[in-house]
Amino acid sequence: MKNTANKPKLDVKKVVLAYSGGLDTSAIVPWLKENYGCEVIAFAADVGQGADELEGLEEKAIASGASECHIVDLKEQFVKDFIYPTITTGAVYEDDYLLGTSMARPIIAQAQVDIARKVGADALSHGCTGKGNDQVRFEGAFAALAPDLPVIAPWREWDMVSREDLLDYLASRNVKTSSSATKIYSRDANAWHISHEGGELENPWNAPSKEVWTMTVDPEDAPNTPELVSVVFDKGGLTHVNGKALSPYNVLVALNRIGAAHGVGRIDIVENRLVGMKSRGCYETPGGTIMMKAYKALECLVLDKSAFKFREQIGLEYAHVMYDGRYFTAINDSLLAAANSFAQLVSGEVVIKLYKGNATVVQRQSPNSLYSEDFATFGADDVYDQSHAEGFIRLFSLSSRISHMNKQK
Repeated sequence: MKNTANKPKLDVKKVVLAYSGGLDTSAIVPWLKENYGCEVIAFAADVGQGADELEGLEEKAIASGASECHIVDLKEQFVKDFIYPTITTGAVYEDDYLLGTSMARPIIAQAQVDIARKVGADALSHGCTGKGNDQVRFEGAFAALAPDLPVIAPWREWDMVSREDLLDYLASRNVKTSSSATKIYSRDANAWHISHEGGELENPWNAPSKEVWTMTVDPEDAPNTPELVSVVFDKGGLTHVNGKALSPYNVLVALNRIGAAHGVGRIDIVENRLVGMKSRGCYETPGGTIMMKAYKALECLVLDKSAFKFREQIGLEYAHVMYDGRYFTAINDSLLAAANSFAQLVSGEVVIKLYKGNATVVQRQSPNSLYSEDFATFGADDVYDQSHAEGFIRLFSLSSRISHMNKQK
């Protein structure tokens, strides 16, 4: 139970709520009207979560008490302006997580602010809990884009603490919901991935059951014959799949379909949340896994040692910037600019073999390749004088020699 008795109520007349149609936001609509006496406008972002998630959403929002429901198609922009740039940084959070939920939050928050300005709202609201990362991601974006608009976070105010509480609340107000008290998993989907939490996953000793996974084929049940997929990049952007030119979003749709059929892109991790606790989650990112591996394969061809090392450092830092919801910040802009400078060299074709959950790079070529068979060969060559290596090694190890001599003194 929360003690909010001493917290003054905001004087708001019109609130834009980030609305999904799930149990939480279905309850938030009437709760906002009752507790703030305000008009509630529902906003939903189509970031590729699937037509099933959006079907009947407007009707559901109106039925729960919203005066309007705006559904904004952000799929192409999400992939082109948020996913592709993140790929160029090589960002992977804590070695495994490809940042699917994290990447979607800034574009959703940005569109929510745009709707608020359009309808003349004087407040924003979301259904994030006080335990998670998303509250920080949304409110960090709101602070950067609309610091004048106060934010109402019901999970930090109301006294409801369980699914049963929410269901009882909706039932008492005759608001219909498809949710039930027996729902096991908490899921979040978009074009890049789907995440799974809750149920048996709350105990890290429990292996995920088959019911957890919804996007990819079990690798054990995947085809016994490998499949090769060709992808083409142009200055960091993926433009072709198996020789066919596709838009950024349709590239991802195609690779998701191909990768999912081979069980590619499953991970099971315990991660450090921004708020301090650890959480266990399972993620499915089939197309993203293929894209990240292909991109790195080209980077290995076109970036020299120092450049690639710096790009790795960018990726490590950017993973935390994105995960922590610091998208609309100077450090975000700086890191993306640095990664984009390297991405101008990342053009070429990569072939990846998909088999039983694995995605393995087997071929790569680029017009900007620094790889030279003439220099790298183990056979005879006419371009490299091996005797030159002696002087290089003496200079490269000079500090070690001096250190040893000092110790001898």
